[in-house]
Amino acid sequence: MNISTPLRRIAHHHTRTTALLHPHSWSFSTSPTRNETNKDPPSPLQNISDAEIQSAQSYCLTLLRHHDSPSYLLQTFIPSSSRQAYIALRALNIDIARIADTTSAPAVASLRYQFWRDSISSSLSGKPPKEPVAILLAAAAANLRTRNPSGGGWSKLWLHRMINEREKRFGGRPFVDLKDLEGYAENTYSTLLYLTLAALPMHSVIADHVASHIGKAAGIVASLRGLPLLAFPRPANHHSLNRDGLGGVAGVGGSQRQGIVNLPLDVMASACVREEDVLRQGPSASGLRDAVFEVATRANDHLITAREMIKNLRAGRNVGHEFEHSGEQGYDLTPEETAREGEWSDVERAWGVYMQAVPTQLWLDRLEKSDFDVFNEALRRSDWRLPWNAYWAFRRKNI
Repeated sequence: MNISTPLRRIAHHHTRTTALLHPHSWSFSTSPTRNETNKDPPSPLQNISDAEIQSAQSYCLTLLRHHDSPSYLLQTFIPSSSRQAYIALRALNIDIARIADTTSAPAVASLRYQFWRDSISSSLSGKPPKEPVAILLAAAAANLRTRNPSGGGWSKLWLHRMINEREKRFGGRPFVDLKDLEGYAENTYSTLLYLTLAALPMHSVIADHVASHIGKAAGIVASLRGLPLLAFPRPANHHSLNRDGLGGVAGVGGSQRQGIVNLPLDVMASACVREEDVLRQGPSASGLRDAVFEVATRANDHLITAREMIKNLRAGRNVGHEFEHSGEQGYDLTPEETAREGEWSDVERAWGVYMQAVPTQLWLDRLEKSDFDVFNEALRRSDWRLPWNAYWAFRRKNI
């Protein structure tokens, strides 16, 4: 079984390895210009000091480094003026994802999800609670309003959508079919990319359209990476996105510590996979690799679609198909914003956000190499190729 996109191999030069492993030593067009500085602006928030914001940012960076190392590494590709927002959003994603693995009671989990809804509302109004992620989110939102006074700020609807989708999956609710899994990915990973684009600031149909496909691929891959840990869960409080995926769905089981299989039900039926077989036999379960292959192929298809769109735009052509979510709540753009749909310049500006496609493709490549054995221990390790591949993907504008 082979995913249609061939594995891409890049020669490794030992003389550059050391520099590539330390992202803060890289130099790209996202580096501060004459009109930019690396220093964050003074605190625009009432009752929140500059020192508190700096402390909150350090906390969030530690959170990324320990729980979502690909996103920690890829922060260097985000423009410095928007990096605080990127860090805050990724840290928020981790905290929301960890609720399911650190909470056993549905009632308690519901209170924690509601805490984050309330905290987001307070943060966007400039009055965050004394919580590091909320403080950094509030600072980033205020900074965005300062940089883009005519464009509003972050959509509370999108931020709440991420929380609502995670809460909906608490307790191990299964994905009915691949479309349901794509809906999960759209409401979490794609939405996270939309919010990051808005922080640039960037309001463009085409930028969101490309981000939608990349986010769906990342979300589907996260569900596959989380499968072994959901089937054979460890004790509570062991959640880590470094192990479970790129912000994975590991932990959606909540109090169900006996194990669940989070593959779409229609795919399991098609491949004749029974949940009890997976829970008893693990990787030896009949049909499991076929089911994993089908789900991985859908993720790969989204990356292929994103690449085709980028190729068409680079050549000055139309993207080739309509944005699937155009007209839905939260996707309404002004006529001026819609008129920018075909501009390659939008894609270039958004490229740092699209870099999430790089670790997603690398993991799919490794999954293919392991013959779609999602339990293979090699898939749980960090990929040493990520810094190198990310460097060239950014330089060549090729995901």
